[in-house]
Amino acid sequence: MAVILNEEIKALLLEKTTVKAIATVDREGNPHVAYKGSLHINDEGNLEFYELLESSRTNKNMVWSIWFKKPVAVNILGSDGTSYQIKGVPRKAVIAGREFQRHYNLIQEKHGDMDLSTVWIIEPEEVVEESFKKRRAAEEKEHPILGHLDRWLVK
Repeated sequence: MAVILNEEIKALLLEKTTVKAIATVDREGNPHVAYKGSLHINDEGNLEFYELLESSRTNKNMVWSIWFKKPVAVNILGSDGTSYQIKGVPRKAVIAGREFQRHYNLIQEKHGDMDLSTVWIIEPEEVVEESFKKRRAAEEKEHPILGHLDRWLVK
């Protein structure tokens, strides 16, 4: 089921300093992670990124995912340490037509003589905040006795 990405995630994706990565798997289940600076939210609220290389592992794995409805994961990390993992399913691969031409023109304007293989659209299904501060606070609340003994010893 699709989820709506909040304003904080939208802002993070717009930041030039945000690190954006996508994790996919191949048909044997081998993981592959690639950084995708072009990752953004489209007008429909889905994740979208540009694959520039036709034969890349990411492109091959995304084809596998869309054919067999396999999930992918996107991780974004802001410069302040804010981090989110967004799991979703590829819903569309744009490889021709007006929509493709519009994106191709944007790539050409931004990068010059650059190819565009596919515009991938991923429908978000789950969002988890992975920021260290939030994860640590949750772990201390949920598991208060887990930790190093030296933190419990009186000095």
